[in-house]
Amino acid sequence: MTPSGTVYLVGAGPGDPELITVKGLKYLRQADVVLYDRLVHPHLLDQLPSRTERIYVGKIPRHHALPQDDINDLLIEKARKGRTVVRLKGGDPFVFGRGGEESAACSRAGVKCEVVPGISSAIAAPASAGIPLTHRGISGSFAVVTGHRQPGQEDVNWSGLSGVDTLVILMGVERLPHIVNSLLESGRHSNTQVAIIERGTLAGQRVVRGILGDIVSRSVREAVVAPATIVMGHVVDWTCGTAAGTCIPTETQVSSANTAEADSAVNWPAL
Repeated sequence: MTPSGTVYLVGAGPGDPELITVKGLKYLRQADVVLYDRLVHPHLLDQLPSRTERIYVGKIPRHHALPQDDINDLLIEKARKGRTVVRLKGGDPFVFGRGGEESAACSRAGVKCEVVPGISSAIAAPASAGIPLTHRGISGSFAVVTGHRQPGQEDVNWSGLSGVDTLVILMGVERLPHIVNSLLESGRHSNTQVAIIERGTLAGQRVVRGILGDIVSRSVREAVVAPATIVMGHVVDWTCGTAAGTCIPTETQVSSANTAEADSAVNWPAL
């Protein structure tokens, strides 16, 4: 009998390929099979051995290359053949990545599974835009929520988030009007500062700023598209210079800004 292989749920990070962890890169280079998502950077796939089987299982709204149950089955099938299987997922596997479902499926099947955490865009995109999620005297708490809901699924308890200083919303561009209306109805002030970070950490990163009362119209005017991370709270008023280590207030009502350099070759470490 062929001994069972291992499934590694690897977080690819927020977009910039250099933000994958050292452990994640190590397992990529050892993989026999890789199942990868839509937002995984192509430079990461370049690190795979030529023998590695590559399977695309990406998802976009209303269209999945492979249903989640089939992905779970495929992970188990490949591992039972004694292969080293990497499930490469954008961000962190356990932050709105359905990694918990895949881990549970492996556990039920008796297949060894290891989780390799990744940097979530919930933290990395604001940082890349110079927005601190916490800042002494301004924000002592933050919450991360999904803006995407399945049909028939109960909505986020927006009123329950009213006391959180900084709110980060992932996968919220398509439902932004609904999210804004829900927050206003739950007591958030219309002057709450908002930033939408498009393509966070990637070349072409763009930041669209506004307030809760006008961010929908601004996002339409600026033609904001996913992937994008939405940040709300007083911290949006501040831009931090990483070199100086200081934060200064920004001008309010700035519509957009281009912040990222073009893609360049990655100088990968030898592990």
